[in-house]
Amino acid sequence: MVSRRDFGKMVLATVPASAAWSAPGDPALNGVQVGVDTYSFRDQVRTPGLDNVDGIIKALEFAGAREIELSSANTEPGGPNSGPAVPPPPSAYPPPITAPTPEQVAAAKLAVRNDLRRWRLATPPRNHEAVRAKFQAAGMSLFAYRVDYDEQFTDEEIEVTFQQAKALGVRVMAWPTTLGGARRLAPFAEKHEMTVALHNTANVNDPNAIATPQSFRTALAISKNFRLNLDIGHFTAANFEAVAFIQENHAGISHIQLKDRTRNGGTNEQFGEGDTPIKDVLTLIKEKKLPIPVFIEYEYLGLGTPQEEVRKCLGFVKAALA
Repeated sequence: MVSRRDFGKMVLATVPASAAWSAPGDPALNGVQVGVDTYSFRDQVRTPGLDNVDGIIKALEFAGAREIELSSANTEPGGPNSGPAVPPPPSAYPPPITAPTPEQVAAAKLAVRNDLRRWRLATPPRNHEAVRAKFQAAGMSLFAYRVDYDEQFTDEEIEVTFQQAKALGVRVMAWPTTLGGARRLAPFAEKHEMTVALHNTANVNDPNAIATPQSFRTALAISKNFRLNLDIGHFTAANFEAVAFIQENHAGISHIQLKDRTRNGGTNEQFGEGDTPIKDVLTLIKEKKLPIPVFIEYEYLGLGTPQEEVRKCLGFVKAALA
């Protein structure tokens, strides 16, 4: 019998860099809808003040992905590599080697956050209609719009993100959030008749986190429009059993995030190297014909570029479903 880790090693050793990926619906996927979360490309270099949709499309084309969970970070200006720099300390030439103070760092982060809020509130929906058109022209399908919620969101910002999702043509919004955040989202989900998929974490020690089966039940009871975006990597790191949970609760799951983590709050690993039963979950979905799409979320530290590593992950998934 081939172990999960041995299977992963065999797959990764046999996937050439030029391997073509099959689009959703290809018989090789055995009816399982497979895609990529564009959060996987979060480290892609950004141009300050602009989105990076064109770059994301190129990355997806290289990886061979056609089904997408689109991260709001890709449609908005900013991102990890594009915000204004932390202000340097006052200096004459040559500048002294002095780190910015915590106050300067906090002020810079606040400025970036406020700029993003202003952009959201001032940008009309047609901006996201144009984004949708770009993906359609590339032959790509948008399944969900992922918005990384923070406690600084105003009601106006939440409203705008739902309008963005409608302009993108999606009916599912994925929100990594808390129980408190879910309560704020409920009236917006119901107003816009949008499915809100709550993305779980592995933080079982936080009573406000959506991390345990009990917290899932609490969260889903808040609104009839809520479903679970089950991250099986986080679920495994929290020491729960993904296959059994999916068997019993598949009706409440909108889609699944694929990543491989180790137990006991452990690290992200290459697919097949951690404790997450990715192959077993995919087999369950295939054999039971569960209508649950799965999306690669690249988070481990790979040796290649994100698009190269995502292609390897897709190769693992394809082999698991063969």
